[in-house]
Amino acid sequence: MLYEGVLLFGVVFLADYLFDTLTQSTHALMWRHLRQVWLFVAIGAYFVISWRYGQTLPMKTWHLRLQDAQGRIPGVGLRLARYALAWIPVLAAAGVVWLLHRGTGLPAINLLIVFTPFAGFVWSWFDRDGLFLHDRLLGTRIVSAR
Repeated sequence: MLYEGVLLFGVVFLADYLFDTLTQSTHALMWRHLRQVWLFVAIGAYFVISWRYGQTLPMKTWHLRLQDAQGRIPGVGLRLARYALAWIPVLAAAGVVWLLHRGTGLPAINLLIVFTPFAGFVWSWFDRDGLFLHDRLLGTRIVSAR
């Protein structure tokens, strides 16, 4: 996940630079919601295109491969659904942080937002096969490529 984050920094940097160039925005809060949608799509494109070959670069390094229930590389619809569904636990955790902040009024509670990306792992701790929620729902899995 850390290696993937390093590569995503480059993807986000380039996508945001392109966005700023095209919109002539002068600071990050200009076109804020459109920028968030743009980055969501750019990150999604990175994953969906990388999964076309069954692996992102970090997955290749760690000898991991994405496959569907039949052992093949998932089709584009399944890859898109996997990307979208992977956000559900993260957004749910962000909602919990927001509710805690609203309930307590403590601004420091917002610092818990840094842990929300790890919410996607929680399901895998209890799943009988160790699958992520989105993999369980879609019939995909990450397997060893060795």
